[in-house]
Amino acid sequence: MFLLPASVWCSPTVAGFGIDLNGKPVADLAGPGTRVVVLIFAASDCPISNRYVPGIARLSKEFSGSNPARPDARIWWVFPNPGDTAAVVARHRREYNVREDTLLDPRQFLVKRAHATTTPEAAVFLVRGAELDEVYHGRIDDRYISLGQERPRAERHDLEDAVRAALAGKPVPQPGGPPVGCSIVFLQK
Repeated sequence: MFLLPASVWCSPTVAGFGIDLNGKPVADLAGPGTRVVVLIFAASDCPISNRYVPGIARLSKEFSGSNPARPDARIWWVFPNPGDTAAVVARHRREYNVREDTLLDPRQFLVKRAHATTTPEAAVFLVRGAELDEVYHGRIDDRYISLGQERPRAERHDLEDAVRAALAGKPVPQPGGPPVGCSIVFLQK
């Protein structure tokens, strides 16, 4: 059996990278013109994850196809926890006014590929033809110092800096600390 390094993979599982909220497999995370794919691992019941919705919307507006001047990045909300069903996530999207692409990761394929353990946690991939090459995974910013300890505003914007560097073809800075939030509920093996 041939295995690709964890940072690079060409094709999703037979079932796709995950499923959309209509139950259809998502076979392409990038799409035409996309140079960078950003995954935001989230949980509908994680208050820290939910506090980042406006910030991710701002990043999406700046870096993604919603900005015709810069259609270079595609941002996805990824819900890997078994309790986050399509109905739960659809309700969550409405309540929090989430506009970015969203998928469920019921087999935790993306969790494994991005080495995610926490919600919220981000992963950034460069699109190289049909391959995705992971260049960043970690926290969104330094707003949360630890559980229960929060700054009034972030001082370091790790994810934003990573996306900006990736789009500019520069070395991608790594996170300045671990992500803080809710643990991903891993499937039993």
